[in-house]
Amino acid sequence: MSALAERLAYARQVVGTDPVATQLGIQVVDVQEGKATLSLLPQAHHLNSLGRVHGSTLYALADQAMAVAANTLENPALMVETHISFLAKAEPDERLLATASRRDAGRKLSLWEVEITDKGGRLIALASGRGYHTEGAPLAKKPE
Repeated sequence: MSALAERLAYARQVVGTDPVATQLGIQVVDVQEGKATLSLLPQAHHLNSLGRVHGSTLYALADQAMAVAANTLENPALMVETHISFLAKAEPDERLLATASRRDAGRKLSLWEVEITDKGGRLIALASGRGYHTEGAPLAKKPE
């Protein structure tokens, strides 16, 4: 398996299925070097008191998309800074897509942007974040 294929598999299978993402129902749709698309079908437990998707759910989806995308690069990453802007309401039972793309990457720091859209392509939220990459760290195995 090539180094890129190993990184993509790690991002998809280990980072993409971390316990919080799994608990929330976040799923990896696509992973490429420097890019990842994840989805979530919001249910009742994802909602706020107004019956809309809670901001923390949208934040978690954006954060997870950045984490998966950042871990496709040469050195494993943790997100160390994030920002999100909520632009439109997200409804329950309407699948959301979060696509994270690399905007810049150095040896230790990378910059990411995420667009969260609904099934009709309407922009729900924009997020950005910075990843910190640990040089030469081995890829972790998924806990049993």
